[in-house]
Amino acid sequence: MTPSDWTPYSWKTKPIGQWVDYPDPQALEDAVVTVSKLPPLVTSGEIENLRQQLAAAEEGRYFVLQGGDCSETFESCNPNVITSKLKILLLMSYILIYGSRKQIIRLGRIAGQYAKPRSSPTETRGEMTLPSYRGPLINRPEFTAEARTPDPHNLVIGYSHAAITLNFIRSFIAGGFADMHHPEYWELGFVNLTERSREYRRIFQSIDSSIHFMEVIAGKIDQLTETTFFCSHEGLHLPYEIAQTRRVPRRENWYDLTTHFPWIGDRTRQIDGAHVEFFRGIANPIGMKVGPTMEPEELVELTKVLNPQNEKGRLCLIHRFGVNRVSEKLPGLVEAIQREKRNVLWICDPMHGNTRTTPGGMKTRRFDDILSELLQASSILEREGTHLGGIHVELTGENVTECTGGARGLTVDDLYRDYQSDVDPRLNYEQAMEMALLIAERQASKRR
Repeated sequence: MTPSDWTPYSWKTKPIGQWVDYPDPQALEDAVVTVSKLPPLVTSGEIENLRQQLAAAEEGRYFVLQGGDCSETFESCNPNVITSKLKILLLMSYILIYGSRKQIIRLGRIAGQYAKPRSSPTETRGEMTLPSYRGPLINRPEFTAEARTPDPHNLVIGYSHAAITLNFIRSFIAGGFADMHHPEYWELGFVNLTERSREYRRIFQSIDSSIHFMEVIAGKIDQLTETTFFCSHEGLHLPYEIAQTRRVPRRENWYDLTTHFPWIGDRTRQIDGAHVEFFRGIANPIGMKVGPTMEPEELVELTKVLNPQNEKGRLCLIHRFGVNRVSEKLPGLVEAIQREKRNVLWICDPMHGNTRTTPGGMKTRRFDDILSELLQASSILEREGTHLGGIHVELTGENVTECTGGARGLTVDDLYRDYQSDVDPRLNYEQAMEMALLIAERQASKRR
C-alpha cells in the first residue's frame, strides 16, 4: 500500500547520494517528460507475479537466481549477447532446480542496468580531472570532456534499448527458446570443465530421462516449453525511475514500470535519503544491498520504513560483505531481523565484497572467495533459523577472463587475454556454470 504522505517526487525533499550534475537542468526535465509519455517497459501484473513468487521464496519453496552484467552497455543490445545471457541463466537455473528441488526465480540484471555508483565523482589521469564514468545512462567511458559530460538524452536512449531488449527476450522465450525438451540447443560452444563438464552432462541426461518418463505416463507436458523471466536493475538514477512511475487502471498503488525488481545500492540506503524515500512508495518488490557498514538496529529500522506492513515478498536483503567479513557481520544482522520477526528474503551477493586490484591495476575477483562467502552465508543463515533465498552474481555468457580461478584455473596473467568489462569483473560462462553445479551439489547433499 502506497503511504499517504508519499508522491513520486517527495524524494526531492531529501538529501540524495550519487547525484549527477547536468549542465542543462531543463534538458534533463525534457528527457524525463519524454520517457514518461512512452509505454511502460513492464506491467503491474508481471510485478505482482514476481512478488508472489518472492513470498514463496521466503517460505523456502523458491530460490532466486539474479545475474547479469555489472553495467550493461548500449552496444550489448545485440541478439547474440542477449541470447548468451539467457542461455547461461536458464542453464544455471535448471541445474539449481535439479539440486534444490525448488522452483527458480530467474531475475536478470538486464534491460536497465545502465547506471553505476562510483566511489568518487571525479577521475584524474595525469593532470586532467573529469567526471567519473557513471554508466551509459549518464555518460560515456572515454576519458574526454565531451564523453564524460552527463547527457540527458541518454535517458531516452536507455529506455529504447531496454524496450528492445525486453521485446527480444519475450519473443525468444515465447518462441520456445526455453523448451526443456531441447536443453542441448543452449550450448555456448566453449564449455570444457573436465570433470565438471561430465557432471553437467550427467545432470541434463537425468533431466531428459525424467521428462521422457513423465511424458510416457501423462503425455506431452506443455509447461516444459515455457518459462518466466524477470528483469532488475539498481534504481540509482531517480529521474529515470520516476519517468516510468505511475498508477495503472484497477490498481491503487504506484509502480516503477522501468523494471520488475529495482534495488537500492549500499551507497544510497541512507534512511533519511532520497532513494529510501522513493522506494518506500512504490509497490514493486524491492531489494536493498547490505554491506559491512550496516548495523543491526539500522537494518531493522530500514525494513520498517521500506516494508511497514511487514509483507512477505516485498523486501529482499542482498548482503555483500566479502569472504573475510561475512562471518563477522552477517550473524548480528540476521539475529536482529529474526528477533523483530521482520519478513525478508536473504540473497547473497558474493561478488562485490571480493573485488581486488592486481599489481597491474586491473580489478578482479577470485572464484574461491566468491564460493566461500556464499557457503559461509548459507551456513550462518541456517544456524540463525532461516535460509538462503537466492544468489546475486555478476556474470556473462561470454568467454571473458575477468575473474581468476575456477575449473580452468585462470591466473592474473590470463586476465589480459580477454578482459572486456568497463566497470566490475564478471564470472564467465564456465565459472558461472561451475558455481551453479557446486551450489546444486550442496543443496542436494542437504536433502540426503
